[in-house]
Parts: sequence; structure tokens; C-alpha cells
Amino acid sequence: MKRLFDILISLIVLILLSPLLLLVAVLVRIKLGSPVLFKQERPGLNCQIFTMYKFRTMLSTTRDAQGNPLPDDRRLTPFGLWLRATSLDELPELFNVLKGELSLVGPRPLMVKYLDRYTPQQNRRHEVKPGITGWAQVNGRNNMTWEEKFDYDVWYVDHQSFWLDMKILWLTAWHVIARKDIAKEGHATVDEFFGTKQ
Repeated sequence: MKRLFDILISLIVLILLSPLLLLVAVLVRIKLGSPVLFKQERPGLNCQIFTMYKFRTMLSTTRDAQGNPLPDDRRLTPFGLWLRATSLDELPELFNVLKGELSLVGPRPLMVKYLDRYTPQQNRRHEVKPGITGWAQVNGRNNMTWEEKFDYDVWYVDHQSFWLDMKILWLTAWHVIARKDIAKEGHATVDEFFGTKQ
């Protein structure tokens, strides 16, 4: 039932918002250059790696003298911040949903390099398919500690249901409209996870 719901809603949203997707793609190309899409490998269900798609929000040509990308706050433009604040950068992830790599609701897929940094309990977040939004996102999103975020993710794993997903989708819409908890306080986006001290 969840898979059927994911496909149906993703198709409807992609069809209805196709003009907006095209407009955002053109604006990203004009303001940030190419490529328009940001692609990154992320761990999915049972830690299987897949390529996740998003609209690019950072300048890729802003580098230091050694050729390394500058910190996020130096590469994020007002346009990129607006894309993140409105969550429009997440729209291409609907194609990941259609491919079966993501669900609409589930723990957000994080960096592959974090896999060996989780505790066994934290790693349980990979027992379900990751999602575009999740229980952690509607309870603080990026404005919480990593440990709190993982606690919410594991709670979702143990309590997932169709009605909980409906609640999360409703709360997500409200958070997007209110533009709440987009970045962790004191950071342009979110700080890196280096593991939980045992």
C-alpha cells in the first residue's frame, strides 16, 4: 500500500508541478550554472547505495587557491538559500521515489561516509526505505543534535504506519510554508556527524 501511494502521489505532483520544475531548472542554470542537478550517492534500505537527485543550490566554481570547495556559507547564494528554504531543491527526489529508492516518508538518507560512524541502534534507521521527509524533519529538521535526529528516525522505524505517514506529510507541508528549522543554528546548512561518543 505504501509503495502504491508513493508512486501515485509522486506522479501527480510531478505532473502538476512540471512547469515549476522546468522554471527552477532554468533558474538554476542561469544563476548557478551547470550541472542543474546535484547527484550524490546515499545509503538506502539495508544500506544499499543509490544516487539521489536534487536541484543544485551551491556554486561549484567557488574554490580556494588549492582548488578545494569553499565552506557552504561561502558557496551558498541568496537564490540557493531560497531554494532550500522553500524545499524546491528536493523536488527531483520524486524521481528517486518512482524508481523505488526513496519513499515519501522515512528517515532522510545521509552521507555514505557516515555508515561506519553509527552505533548499532542508530544504524537501525536503514531498516526501512529512506524518505524525502520524516519524523525527525517535522520535529526539528536540522535544528537538533544528531543523536536526537537518530532517536526520531529509530522511533519511526518502530512505529511506522499509514496514518503516521499522513501526519508527517501534513506537518511537512506546514513546516515548508513556515520555513522552520532549515539549518542548524550557527551553520549555513548542518554540521557534519563524526559519531556518537560511547
